[in-house]
Amino acid sequence: MTPLYCAHYSCLYEHMERVMSIMNALRTHDSVSVAELAAEHGVSEMTIRRDLDELAQQGVLRRVRGGALSLLLRGEEPPFGVREREAVETKQRIGAEVAGLIADGEAVLLDGGTTALEVARALLDRRLTVLPLALQSVSLLAAAPRVRLVLPGGEVRQGELNFMGPLTETSIKALRFDTAVIGCCGLSAEHGLTAHDLPEVAVKQAAIAAARRVIVACDSGKFARTAFGAVCPISRLDVVVTDDGIPREQHDALTAAGVAVRLVQESQ
Repeated sequence: MTPLYCAHYSCLYEHMERVMSIMNALRTHDSVSVAELAAEHGVSEMTIRRDLDELAQQGVLRRVRGGALSLLLRGEEPPFGVREREAVETKQRIGAEVAGLIADGEAVLLDGGTTALEVARALLDRRLTVLPLALQSVSLLAAAPRVRLVLPGGEVRQGELNFMGPLTETSIKALRFDTAVIGCCGLSAEHGLTAHDLPEVAVKQAAIAAARRVIVACDSGKFARTAFGAVCPISRLDVVVTDDGIPREQHDALTAAGVAVRLVQESQ
């Protein structure tokens, strides 16, 4: 790589790390100061203001004089644009692992979410029939030469761009899939698969009911969370693909329930 490319990549990585640090601070303290963040990260206040403006556009915070106030609610997930920055390399590895479990010729239902989007990227060169539940994956797979793309009806959830509602559920119920690749907001032996958005819960339940095999794709951070809506118990799952940061007790509980657990290396 050229020195110019390396410098650009380094700056981009530092920006992503800084934004995630600001997100963590907002979750903990509900407000942040421009001056304190600039001192903490060793950058100019102008740089921090640009970071905060970017997060404000994504609905994460509200800008106030000298800083920002958190708009992150404990009962809701962070916006898609924010989650897309989290554990990127881990999600890519999970996506590749899931793709390796799917045989050419399968009919696949692909859930929405940032990890499922990485699964879509890993399926671009495959010969499959795919019904995606998010416009981001639709856009990717529309250019895949060997993918037969089938779209559900329904409303599109603002921000997430997931299909939802009775029309989406009816479309899913009219079909049968070899594999459903499902994302989640939380997963645990005690509470099963959970999601924040209640209309999304109904769509996931329809997807699981329509599939011969259910693969859950999620990073290990989801095992520390339980969302508002219960989708299904872990006994309804066939495979969980996650990273090696999964808590040991959760790993053991999944395998004891007959769920195959496939691990990828967690990004450092």
